Amino acid sequence: MSAEFSEKSKVSLDIKAVVGAVAGIISIASVWFTLTAEIAQLQLDIVRMQDAVELNEEFRIKWPRGEMGALPDDAKQDLKIMYLQEDVDQLKYVVKALEIDNAKK
Repeated sequence: MSAEFSEKSKVSLDIKAVVGAVAGIISIASVWFTLTAEIAQLQLDIVRMQDAVELNEEFRIKWPRGEMGALPDDAKQDLKIMYLQEDVDQLKYVVKALEIDNAKK
């Protein structure tokens, strides 16, 4: 069986086949665009996560060293500790004086 094709060749397809072919092409194209969009979003998410990891690593290293400043609560806490230390020193002095007085009696 030999087939000859020319400009005058005719192809007969029913409408159902043409609609099916168009629907198949449209569905393949939509899957393609959906997948490329998801891949682009995942690549963007990876870049954001890498930035977050780098910032976390910088914070983890610099925060304990005090290179990133201190929180206001830390300053308040340090001030309270300083006042408590002064109170403890005064109480130690009073206790020592009382021990000396009791030893004399």
